[in-house]
Amino acid sequence: MEDPMPGGTPGDGLTRADRARRVAHVLRGQVLRGAFPSGVLPDERDLVAEFDTSRNTVREALGLLRDEGLVVRRRGVGTVVVGRTYQHPLGELSGLAEVLQRHGTVVNEVREARTVRPPRSVARRLGLPEGSPAVYLERLRKVDGAPLSLDCTYLIPEVGETLLALAPDTLENHDVFDLIETAAGAPLGRAEVSVRAVVADPATCEVLAMPEGGALLAVERLTRLADGRPADLEFIHLRGDRLTLHATLDRAGSTDSPLL
Repeated sequence: MEDPMPGGTPGDGLTRADRARRVAHVLRGQVLRGAFPSGVLPDERDLVAEFDTSRNTVREALGLLRDEGLVVRRRGVGTVVVGRTYQHPLGELSGLAEVLQRHGTVVNEVREARTVRPPRSVARRLGLPEGSPAVYLERLRKVDGAPLSLDCTYLIPEVGETLLALAPDTLENHDVFDLIETAAGAPLGRAEVSVRAVVADPATCEVLAMPEGGALLAVERLTRLADGRPADLEFIHLRGDRLTLHATLDRAGSTDSPLL
């Protein structure tokens, strides 16, 4: 039989660390969804009652969230959410600025923009002959001045060379998807995306102003034009403590009244 509450209760055979982990799972999800509009978590006594567990378990769970940089303890206030997290939908082909513009000002700091000879693996993904050039664009994405992601993009020449001719402020203030569609004179069609969690290397931590050893969402995205031609291959490193990838999925072959 499952525990009635994620925290479990003393005598359930779980260690306190296990019970704290369960409580932290639920609270972490609430924090990331913005479930505490005031920015303050419920009082410890309320959490003890909600999760039907001990005060020490709740304190250990809150300690896990503090170690992750999600909350801090403030005297006279309580446990406060720190930093800001954003949701990025996985079910649509949208640029970061398109998704986050309602949350704040998105600016792209251009770190590099030039013609390069891409690695053979990149050239193959872009459908380019071996040894042919591509355009490399590297941008640090910030929301309200705080670093969110480091985007490293390889573009096919017919698209990338047009981007290189643009004014610097155009590259700083527009999503790469908008720029590609303008340069190609054609809409984007679809993208192939893979995501994995990685530990950030020291250099990336420094660029993204995040703690050493912090978690990153490493996204690899190959975007195609509507006619199926590859347009760009992106390697995006997103701060795991500031962005949540979100999707609503239907089970294949599901009916209107699924059995639970």
